[in-house]
Amino acid sequence: MSADNQNRTQSDIDELTRQHFYQVLYGRRDVRSQFLSKPVGDEVLTNILHAAHHAPSVGLSQPWNFILIRDQEKRKQIHAAFEQANREAAEMFSGARREQYQGLKLQGILDAPLNICITCDRKRGGPVILGKTHQPEMDLYSTVCAVQNLWLAARAENVGVGWVSIIDRDTLAQRLELPEGVVPVAYLCVGYVSEFLEKPELELANWEKRKQLEQMVFSEKWGQPAQSD
Repeated sequence: MSADNQNRTQSDIDELTRQHFYQVLYGRRDVRSQFLSKPVGDEVLTNILHAAHHAPSVGLSQPWNFILIRDQEKRKQIHAAFEQANREAAEMFSGARREQYQGLKLQGILDAPLNICITCDRKRGGPVILGKTHQPEMDLYSTVCAVQNLWLAARAENVGVGWVSIIDRDTLAQRLELPEGVVPVAYLCVGYVSEFLEKPELELANWEKRKQLEQMVFSEKWGQPAQSD
């Protein structure tokens, strides 16, 4: 690394780095069906976990932990919990939508070589945390930032990640023997993949389409369209 590069501040992002960042961002996918059996090496896993651990957190409380799950029997237990929740979820849809739902693959718990549960310790830092005084849920949001950091870092390492949310949280907490005050935030399937799809899998399956940004941006108050400069 040149002396010039060593002296650059963290705010100085060159054009190539900027382009690569957006390539990673827009190339991220929620992986369900493309996992390979190839294990994620220790160095790559450490890089990904370091990225997650450098997420922003309320009051610098760092409320997250990362439970690495490789044991097949443990994953079978969690997969069974998914199957139960998935049957319950299917009943919430009707007609053709239920049939379409039942045809979707919504997890890779047994396919991916590694599962990671990211938890939030809601007691970490004591009863009063800077930034949580009026929004106590900020520790949960901080943990979600760690999830996103992990997801983007994994994509930069050409590792796929799938978030499985169709699991009863209490059942998951029991299976992982979480102590009181520690809650599961994200159950992730992690591994190398045969391909990263061009579009999200649910979009390719015609479950939903990405909405236009203009529909999501308001000005000054809810519902008032943003004005162009």
